[in-house]
Amino acid sequence: MTSLEKFGYQQELRRTLSTRDLIVYGMVFMVPISPFGVFGFVSQDAKGMAPLAYLVGLCAMLFTAVSYASMSRAFPVAGSVYSYVGRGLHEVAGFFAGWLILLDYILVPALLYVYSTVALRPMFPGVPDLAWLTAFAGFNAAVNFFGVRLTARVSFIILGIELVTLALFIVVGLAALYHGQGAGSLTLKPVYDPALFSLSTVVGATSIAVLSFLGFDGISTLAEESSGSQGSVARATVTSLLLVAVLFIMQTWIAADLAQGTSISSPETAFYEIAGRAGGTRLRMLVIGANVLASGIANALVAQAAVSRILYAMARDGKLPSALARVHPRYRTPHVSTLFVAVISIAVGVLFARRLDDLTRIVNFGALTAFLLLHISVISHYVVRGRNHAWFRYIVMPISGFAVIAYVLIEMDAAAKIMGAAWIAAGVLYFAGLTFVMKKPTAIDL
Repeated sequence: MTSLEKFGYQQELRRTLSTRDLIVYGMVFMVPISPFGVFGFVSQDAKGMAPLAYLVGLCAMLFTAVSYASMSRAFPVAGSVYSYVGRGLHEVAGFFAGWLILLDYILVPALLYVYSTVALRPMFPGVPDLAWLTAFAGFNAAVNFFGVRLTARVSFIILGIELVTLALFIVVGLAALYHGQGAGSLTLKPVYDPALFSLSTVVGATSIAVLSFLGFDGISTLAEESSGSQGSVARATVTSLLLVAVLFIMQTWIAADLAQGTSISSPETAFYEIAGRAGGTRLRMLVIGANVLASGIANALVAQAAVSRILYAMARDGKLPSALARVHPRYRTPHVSTLFVAVISIAVGVLFARRLDDLTRIVNFGALTAFLLLHISVISHYVVRGRNHAWFRYIVMPISGFAVIAYVLIEMDAAAKIMGAAWIAAGVLYFAGLTFVMKKPTAIDL
């Protein structure tokens, strides 16, 4: 009996991804240069201490990554947090974990397209936003339609471009610093400024910074396409998070010191302005180009792949329309879900094209709330049901992760919490209709 058959499923998707592919996928999803697009908002909310916000974000996400790793070993199936919470805690909790993570995953591609559109507006003022949004969504849908192997290859190439661009910014940025720009050298002020520091300020900024980390969790959506051992998803999840976190902290530290004593015209373009002052127009254009390529293509490409797998898993279990569970007979991809996500991304992108910060916070609300349920499911599955007494991994780590994420949610912008609550309310109504009107079973085969 295969690992999937134990859970009542047949192997429909093609297993072609190695552990290296999964690590690359996670890094591409998180985007090593992700702070390029949100640095201005994070720095503004953290009062210049952007690296500290990313360090706090790493702490929160590391606890969560360990919980993902634990549950991926127990349940090597597609569906990510939906499957883990449903099987480790309760099927109803699993539905709402899936519903909440959908708020993240469905909106992430749209958010990335908006990032790219914002970066391109000054360069091509005559091109309407809808044209860019449609071009990005259409290209990514086509690549994902033809198979996860093609997605992995495209992602690997773009990851290389991102890392080269980042290395160039670090070298040029440090040279500019030590030649008198900004603070004149690397200082500790961006990490801890006693005159401005407050825990609520940094945690509030972290609610935006954690967006850059979202993506390590997407690795688990490819569990049924991994060709490695059962622990491949777990190793890739933690490894990709740690590698990218180092890059996040490094680049924001340099940018924060370069920004000291200068004025920024807009938080949306803050990093681009800093890069331009450090390395001139060429570096500024390279940073913009790399960010557009990374966000609009690479990151959105793997984001589309992730959400289509969650839609596939939920539809396969009867929680969403069955059409979303269809698999293409030749390419072995959930093609209906893939195309559906592309259409939704364009619509959301148009709606939030001028409200980038609001869209960022809404995305984070869905992911962080789903992570709370994930941590509870670890304790439920391993300690309550399994009687496993590895207290540090299965009790201390998930409780710590729960506490940090809960505090970040409490300090989140009120508007984001209101919109998130509205999404939860919509989920309650949908679930009630599914259960009491359509009479569909809520349980999954445990």
